Amino acid sequence: MAASVIHGVSLLTDHDIYLFKEGSHFRLYDKLGSHLLCVDGQEGTLFAVWAPNARKVSVIGDFNGWNPRSHPLSPRLDSSGIWEGFVPGVGQGAVYKYHITSNHRGQKLEKGDPFALAWEVAPKTASVVWKLEDYRWNDADWMGRRAARNGLEAPMSVYEMHIGSWKRHQDTWHSYSYRELAAELPAYLAEMGFTHVEFLPVMEHPFFGSWGYQTLGYFAPSSRYGTPQDFMHLVDALHAAGIGVILDWVPSHFPTDGHGLSGFDGTALYEHEDPKQGYHPDWKSSIFNYGRNEVRAFLLSSGLFWLDRYHADGLRVDAVASMLYLDYSRQEGEWVPNIYGGKENLEAIAFMRALNEAAYTSYPGIQTMAEESTDWPMVSRPPYLGGLGFGMKWNMGWMHDTLDYFAKDPVFRKYHQGQLSFSIWYAFNENFVLPLSHDEVVHGKGSLLNKMPGDHWQKLAGLRLLLGYMWAHPGKKLLFQGADVAQWAEWKHDGEVDWGLLQHPGHEGVHRWIKDLNALYKGEPALHELDFEQKGFQWVDFHDAEASVLTFLRLARDPSDVVLVCCNLTPVPREGYIVGVPSGGLWRELLNSDADWYHGSGMGNAGAVEAQAIEAHGRPFSLTLTLPPLSAMFFKPAP
Repeated sequence: MAASVIHGVSLLTDHDIYLFKEGSHFRLYDKLGSHLLCVDGQEGTLFAVWAPNARKVSVIGDFNGWNPRSHPLSPRLDSSGIWEGFVPGVGQGAVYKYHITSNHRGQKLEKGDPFALAWEVAPKTASVVWKLEDYRWNDADWMGRRAARNGLEAPMSVYEMHIGSWKRHQDTWHSYSYRELAAELPAYLAEMGFTHVEFLPVMEHPFFGSWGYQTLGYFAPSSRYGTPQDFMHLVDALHAAGIGVILDWVPSHFPTDGHGLSGFDGTALYEHEDPKQGYHPDWKSSIFNYGRNEVRAFLLSSGLFWLDRYHADGLRVDAVASMLYLDYSRQEGEWVPNIYGGKENLEAIAFMRALNEAAYTSYPGIQTMAEESTDWPMVSRPPYLGGLGFGMKWNMGWMHDTLDYFAKDPVFRKYHQGQLSFSIWYAFNENFVLPLSHDEVVHGKGSLLNKMPGDHWQKLAGLRLLLGYMWAHPGKKLLFQGADVAQWAEWKHDGEVDWGLLQHPGHEGVHRWIKDLNALYKGEPALHELDFEQKGFQWVDFHDAEASVLTFLRLARDPSDVVLVCCNLTPVPREGYIVGVPSGGLWRELLNSDADWYHGSGMGNAGAVEAQAIEAHGRPFSLTLTLPPLSAMFFKPAP
């Protein structure tokens, strides 16, 4: 290998530099980082890194004995702060870092590549030269029709999962690899009826216990589970099974590990210099400087990269509330107001709007989702209307109220009926996803099953009821791994889903219930078509707190397409219970969470009930029903 560096080779044009400085470059991953090239007949790698406050930069690696004097890079002469150089003989798989001598007190730093496409397996910390272009995608059919599958009127039932703890090898306890997941996960999700999978952050992260939320490699899937092409193969296999792929993405903060973005060139480059703006007190991590154009271009490129190179169907953006508010998790005097004296982070707001505009413009058919826990208005409305531009928003209020209600002893639920009915007052202000996510089953919170009060049977019945109510409620659905087997234990990232529970009838019953809920949800337009419109929902009766019964209708665009939902929220059966309905004739019992098939008590309505011409609840007809204990039931007029 030649020891010298060939200078003057670049992938960057003047226009690229202009866009980079302006903060509107969306494909920096094609220009910065390491790229395999052939220059003057010599195969090698072009390196390019942004380090404007560096005195010297060189590339070090396994190809030069990690010697910082072997391969110095040269600064561009356009004041961009980018250093470049082509190193002949460096090929696929080479391990490298940047050695940076800072103008700030002459610090000497060894940093991974912010644009690296692959990294060493942790706890090793170097970047790896890699190319993505040799993967042959087989998902043209999916990509051509995914807009309909991702549309606001389409059913969306999301299985949220952590790749490292879904399944493990029993002999070694190693997590499944991307390719091993590809052999099992798509078929499982298709069998269960989920429409999408959402992966906790797959982007490279130094600490496994952060679950990926302390991201370091913003352009690389974690090497713990395989190569970049292995992850592409997993996405491809999911698409072949008709499953959309949503990736959790973290532009809100990054870890302070020495080989990462923190103090990259000896100064606060990616983060704010002032700790009141650049340090997150909750997560002990750094906060991006959204007001710096080059940082904004870095983050925009990262978000779009996963939609472009990995064919992701959506991004779930983590911790949006922490980005919106300058005083998030800070006391008086610990934060800096914006130029108008307010607490809103104007630069972060502009970044999120730019992200969503670019994502929807460049990749029609995708969705972006915000994890946002406050009452910030119009999160899922377009920027031209004053919104943030996300396609959907997690409904954290619904989640908190619902889980708090279901944790109560049923004897006291009549005093708290409003916790369930209140969500409808704001259900259509945003395009909501109903999340029962990983955050609700960790850190001593217990599993969903263990949140339910009562004995063993009542806990299982309560979980089936909770899920039935969730699938009936307006909004898209998201359920974290483990709930699908009614797991007793809360989630542990160093474990796996307790698949052995499916040998027990009660747990198999919950498993079957979720499968049938997904089938009903996808098959009935009334349950998904108008998820985000008021005309898709009508209360029948939310006043019967004494019996703790909720009844409501879900409707489709065709007004004759209607589903009645009845939830009995206590263990007391309600016989002869009268419910007003809009039409006469036979009403079929579509699903009953208390059926024997789900390991319930077997109470029900013999499959159908004839509506009588007796007015009730302001409607011309009524049904006289048996409502089983702790049950959710779905009815529909027979054709």
